[in-house]
Amino acid sequence: MKSPALIAAGLAAVLFASPAAAATGSPGAPGVGDSYYPLDGNGGYDATHYDIRLNYDPATDHLSGTTTILARTTQDLSEFNLDFLLKVSSVRVDNVAADFHTAGGELTVTPKAVLPKDRDLTIVVRYDDTPEPYRLYGYAGWQKTPTGALGVNEPQIAPWWYPSNDHPRDKATFDVSIAVPPGVEALSNGVLVNKQQTSPRWVRWNWRSTRPQAPYLTFLAIGQYDVRQGTAPDGQTLITAYGDDLGDNGPAARASVERTPEVLDVLSRYFGPYPFEAQGGVVDSSLGFALENQTRPVYDGAFFRAGTNTSVVAHENAHQWFGDSVSVDDWKEIWLNEGFATYAEYLWSDYQGEGTPAEVAQFTYDNIPADDPFWQVLPGDPGEQNQFADAVYDRGGMTLQALRTAVGDDAFFRIVKQWPQDKQYGTGTTTEFVALAEKVSGKQLDDLFTTWLYTPGKPAVGPNGQSAAAAAATAKPGSYDQIQQNHQLLAAGRK
Repeated sequence: MKSPALIAAGLAAVLFASPAAAATGSPGAPGVGDSYYPLDGNGGYDATHYDIRLNYDPATDHLSGTTTILARTTQDLSEFNLDFLLKVSSVRVDNVAADFHTAGGELTVTPKAVLPKDRDLTIVVRYDDTPEPYRLYGYAGWQKTPTGALGVNEPQIAPWWYPSNDHPRDKATFDVSIAVPPGVEALSNGVLVNKQQTSPRWVRWNWRSTRPQAPYLTFLAIGQYDVRQGTAPDGQTLITAYGDDLGDNGPAARASVERTPEVLDVLSRYFGPYPFEAQGGVVDSSLGFALENQTRPVYDGAFFRAGTNTSVVAHENAHQWFGDSVSVDDWKEIWLNEGFATYAEYLWSDYQGEGTPAEVAQFTYDNIPADDPFWQVLPGDPGEQNQFADAVYDRGGMTLQALRTAVGDDAFFRIVKQWPQDKQYGTGTTTEFVALAEKVSGKQLDDLFTTWLYTPGKPAVGPNGQSAAAAAATAKPGSYDQIQQNHQLLAAGRK
């Protein structure tokens, strides 16, 4: 039997050793290791929910407020980063003030004590700044407009207006609450929970997204809009908004975006059930491009200069499946977003009677000379500077038509429906997509994807195979010019 003194000594050793063991820990990685944006995202924790509560004054571009982040540690964490650019006044972790500093788009937070692995966290960041002057990776994300601002961009926009784990690998749910002066509209994702005047100076708009959402797909559009609230035929909330300065483009924009429920109905026949809780769109003449913000894409008014353009509505809403629900695991995989959105334009063209996917893809292939630089961009890994090049869209779309030719219609449409079903609310890679296509079709497809995605030069055989190569050139499909104009506008306004 041990003596009481020895027992007491052993107990003391355990008691005094435990805090020392708990004090060990390491900083979370400052990035997730993305091929193009290595500092995007962070290690050491997973975000589960963002509560963003802000005030914004359009006259001064002054943004202030608080973001509360619910997260869970994935390691013993002594320090962690958030992706953020603005001036921070305080950070609290589980209600305890933490040390912090901001540099190079990274907000580094040092809690007072090490955070054990598998612990739920509440992180509160208070900030106050003007977003427009900031640059990240050399470009501006936040756009000040004549009547407000646009927090809309890709691959990054969150760092200009809320701190986050800014990579598609870490999705979360969102509450976005933004107070603006009376007479100014403030739009975001999901459902408008309520709108209330909180003081003579402020009207607060409260938005909620209940499905997992990547940070870059969370947006703000603040300014003068005609906001329309309704219910889609399937019972979902339908919210559309049109900038007051659209001028002659306004009627064509409305005639296009108001057909969003019809577009989603058509696309769901090919891609499966729509994956989110609301739908709609925003048109603004200051944007310069279009973007697939979750539940509510945003379009520049220029898309409607020549009249109605439901093709771009099909493109951006296809992203709700390919890009939003199933996001890129690495930004080099961007063709998985844009190739499918382009193919949705082909499918919509068929629905409109303006050319089948085979006709549109083949004409696109035939119309680009072999010596065009277009064929030197590799959609499977285009490089950061070519991330939104025409080839990512058009060669990406042709890749899918080549797949359809190789495996047949039945297998092809099972593949494009199974992919968003298997990967719903997650991320995917080209390797995983090829594996799925081979499993469903029972065919070896490495050569096809290597040729279309990773080999410089024009493929010797077009997307419809040898028979199309031997046939006479097809007439230009009715949708071709509009699809090309869409892609030029989409590329021109991006980073």
